Amino acid sequence: MQPTLRTCLLAEMLGTAILLLFGTGAAVVDAQTHALGHGGVAAAFGLVVFIIIQSLGETSGAHVNPAVTVAFWAMGRFPGRRVLPYAGAQLVGAALGSFLVKLIAGPGSDLGATLPAHGAGQALGIEVFLTFWLMLVIFRVTSGSKEVGMLAGLAISATVALEALVAGPLTGASMNPARSLAPALLSGNWTDWWVYVVGPVAGALLAVAVDRGLQLRRAAEALPLPQ
Repeated sequence: MQPTLRTCLLAEMLGTAILLLFGTGAAVVDAQTHALGHGGVAAAFGLVVFIIIQSLGETSGAHVNPAVTVAFWAMGRFPGRRVLPYAGAQLVGAALGSFLVKLIAGPGSDLGATLPAHGAGQALGIEVFLTFWLMLVIFRVTSGSKEVGMLAGLAISATVALEALVAGPLTGASMNPARSLAPALLSGNWTDWWVYVVGPVAGALLAVAVDRGLQLRRAAEALPLPQ
């Protein structure tokens, strides 16, 4: 039996809350204790994404990211009537997770906010590329024979960890509007917040176009040659 919309929204809210709690929570803990290091924070994001996919993927798809939801809709793999409810549940879940992080954060903490290191223009380009590659990986490992299984979750979570490891110091490696908007809301730090909405959505939609192109090329190569 297919999960109801209410069940899916609950899963999306819970998953996004857990993403913020352990992902941005790791950033806050490291800022306070220096116990994890940048690599540890990147690993925390990758690990929590893997756990969310494996535990909630069969219920809601474990999008936990409005940009991912929009991209699946644009690809024709998700019903349009569910896009706004999913995005709303993700934003509520992110705010809840960020609120829980605030309970352990010190005074003046940015709660793991994503902030450009070298200006909004560079950050926008980086976020577009990071989300493009993440979304393309998601498309490629969630189709055909690879649609279900631990390896798909591992590939997606490894991509998140890798991108956070390399690009985290430059932009925070958000790839997720909900992940960025919640700390901004709870900390009051709205510096260049639009970068983390426009960049991920644009990157995810670019992945839609590229994946469609790859599918057309594969279909063309499968056609028999004229005699």
